[in-house]
Amino acid sequence: MKIKISLFLMFFFSIITFAQKTVSGVVTDEDGVAIPSASVTVEEPGKDAILAYGITNSKGEYKVTFSSSESNVDLKVKAFNQRPQTKQITNSNQNISFKLQPEATEIKEVKLKTKIITSRGDTIAYDLKAFDSKSDRTLADVMKKIPGIEVKADGTIMYQGNAINKFYVEGKDLMEGGYGTISNSLPKDAVAKVEVMENHQPVKMLQGKIPSDAAAINIKLKKSVTMTGRGEVGSGFGDPWLWNVKLTPMFFSKKQQWVLNYKTNNMGEQVENEGNIIGFGSSWEGRRGNASQNSWLGVENASVPNLPVRRYLFNNVHYLSANYLTNIDKKQEWELKTNANYTNNAVERESTTYVTDFQQKTEYGYKFLNNFYTDKLKGELIFTKNAKKGFFKNVTTFSQFWNADRADANRWDVSGNRYGNQAVQSPTSSFQNSLSTIIPWKEKMVNLKSYINYQDDNQTLQITPAEYLKIPFIQNSSLTTIPFAPGSIALQNYRMKTLETSHSANISFTTKGWTFTPQVGVDFSTDKLTTNFDGTTTGVNGAPDFNSPLYDNALKFTEITPSASVGINYKNDAWSLFSNIPVNFNSIKAEDPTRNVNKSLNKTTFTPNIFVQYSFASFFKASASGNISNNFGDIQTAYAGYILTSPGGFNVMNANNPIPQTTSKSAGGRLEYRNPLNNLFFNAGYRVSNSKNNLLASSRVNSSGFSVIEYIESENSRETNTLYGEIGKYFPKFKTNASVTFNQSNTTSQQLRNNDFIDNKNVGNTLGFKFNNTYFSWMSVDFNASKGWTKQENGIQNNKTESYNHNLSVFFYPMENHTLGFYWDQINSNFGDTKYKNAFYDLSYQFSWASKKIDFELKWMNIANRKVFERIDLNLATVSQTTMQLRPSQVMFSVKFNFK
Repeated sequence: MKIKISLFLMFFFSIITFAQKTVSGVVTDEDGVAIPSASVTVEEPGKDAILAYGITNSKGEYKVTFSSSESNVDLKVKAFNQRPQTKQITNSNQNISFKLQPEATEIKEVKLKTKIITSRGDTIAYDLKAFDSKSDRTLADVMKKIPGIEVKADGTIMYQGNAINKFYVEGKDLMEGGYGTISNSLPKDAVAKVEVMENHQPVKMLQGKIPSDAAAINIKLKKSVTMTGRGEVGSGFGDPWLWNVKLTPMFFSKKQQWVLNYKTNNMGEQVENEGNIIGFGSSWEGRRGNASQNSWLGVENASVPNLPVRRYLFNNVHYLSANYLTNIDKKQEWELKTNANYTNNAVERESTTYVTDFQQKTEYGYKFLNNFYTDKLKGELIFTKNAKKGFFKNVTTFSQFWNADRADANRWDVSGNRYGNQAVQSPTSSFQNSLSTIIPWKEKMVNLKSYINYQDDNQTLQITPAEYLKIPFIQNSSLTTIPFAPGSIALQNYRMKTLETSHSANISFTTKGWTFTPQVGVDFSTDKLTTNFDGTTTGVNGAPDFNSPLYDNALKFTEITPSASVGINYKNDAWSLFSNIPVNFNSIKAEDPTRNVNKSLNKTTFTPNIFVQYSFASFFKASASGNISNNFGDIQTAYAGYILTSPGGFNVMNANNPIPQTTSKSAGGRLEYRNPLNNLFFNAGYRVSNSKNNLLASSRVNSSGFSVIEYIESENSRETNTLYGEIGKYFPKFKTNASVTFNQSNTTSQQLRNNDFIDNKNVGNTLGFKFNNTYFSWMSVDFNASKGWTKQENGIQNNKTESYNHNLSVFFYPMENHTLGFYWDQINSNFGDTKYKNAFYDLSYQFSWASKKIDFELKWMNIANRKVFERIDLNLATVSQTTMQLRPSQVMFSVKFNFK
């Protein structure tokens, strides 16, 4: 790994030092008066291609950095009402000033033409109108076509391959990371521009002092006061009767913003995740995260196909959310935000799987029919001040879950068929409060942060009848099956109470672009776990006694980590650097008197991280990063009693095992190119990571696929090498956006299965292509495709699989206000001689009442009425062939409209 990191660093520094030259100077008129906003470009002689460019400031000063292999380059200056000037200069660092002569220009005809992509400093602005098609209605529809930007299926917006850290509307962060509601429902007609703010530091006090490597999105609206939103009401027939309702009114002004959202459907559209936090801001703002359950117990789950969700999701969902922001002071520095959402969702899922176990040379299968019930409520209250002379943010969050899962299971093997009903009840209460404030003190800044989290999880798993379980247990060093009594019930109870706190204080000193931030802090967490398994056996074959402490846990897991660190940050026009050098004093203790657990660990760790970025030649950015981290396990690796985490088998921990220790190291680098002058965007990178563990997972699997998972003390490692790249370009002349992506991942790891040591190696390659075109007035096309190759080698099986996916949408506009749509999803997979081809086709007709901005749509989905999806999966020692239930053919009629 050291050799790989060294080679990469050599590659990185060779990139940023190759032929980089800087030219600076002053541009004035003939009287010596500075000329602001003059453009300065560097070009190779005889070529119509700009190497780099700059704009003069209010003092007439410019600075341009470029790279070229030519011995001479042309330096050109242009300014309004001044005669353009060109100088041929040597390819070297130098200072060149210009004195321009006045030149009046007679303008015969004026044509206002807006540039589709413009750049100013670290902000790139996209004219939304240049990228939309007649079929687009919302912001998300258009953003998918903008070069350099990708909108993922879960709503996450990526810029140059990385997730954005903030999503603003007119500079205000109403959604606090849950921006999917706005991007999916804000009408495109309300938007003037989409701005990408590169290297965005969201805390204003830290701008220019603490750099950031993430980008943010800011939406510029056409009106300063905007009342808008999107609605849809639909009904249709399939099995059962279908409905779809979406109502999302919005309001934006300088002092207030709000979004209300109600969505319900049973036609396979996943709307309940729109409120998930997908933009996490800056760590200086405190902690942000999605509230989730500690889901230790679960029923056996039907498989999910790698298809668009609408193809397979049998749902009945109601999702309601409200977001409100207002300024509460005259200076408009203080903001009050309230966010709340409620989800009620019922999902049905079904699949059948046939498994071949190459290690044991056995075959078995199973069929699961699931019903998942989600019932959750979340509320937030947020106070924020984000000003140049002070920062304060307090977020209080409450979440309540009343979830439940059900499964009807059927398993078969050489011994015959078995049927079982499975149920999990899982209520959870959760409370968090995050506080962060930065106080100016003379020329310094003092940052105080506090985080408190309390959560209570209570879960129960029931299996009826218990003899459905063919769970292996070790008896006299051999593997046998627990003989449950016929007609009995197996019951696993679980409860865990968690308290987590984190407090820190730091002070920042800034001098000549450098910022030093020494910090002290302490993290404390305690988990109290109680579990009990209850079942009845026949009492033969040495059956286990479930009344023994072996099947109970009463564990207290405590972790205290005082820490001291120094943050080092630097920023100027070309360089950005931020690093953190912490020393952690880890103290961990696990106690369970009934199971004779008394483990402790006291260890000092050094976990530095660093990121450095260099901007050069106006369009390029090169960056490198590295970090070391330590993980000492958690309560899930410290208990010693058996826990039936799922009907697939017990999880077992050894009371004599030490506390797990994992040391991870990673390093990587990246080269970016984004040129708004020719609409070309490019990024490529490489990353290597390695983690070493002191415990190794050991699974004992019987011929029916049930298992017992233990952990033994044995050093093992996992290493992953990832190479990726993306290039995209917008062709204005043809109104076409195209991009190509590539990703290769190579992973090696170790595992024990039925006492066989397995050295597993996986190599995966993915090639992607995206294309959209709006050149013709009568047609628009959107096409996304990916091709994947995976190779697995582990001594038990050496296999190769291939996959191909594409999504095609073609819209025809035969007459004004009439749209015909054709949709084609294709998903193919190959394993040896076995090939699966799954094609899905949809048709739509839409009439637009243009003056009222109302659309009437009739859509026929899954025309071929394909009812199942087939897939092959490779696991450690098995190959699984799975058939999954899909939504049948269905027809929907919808009315879609803007609120204003």
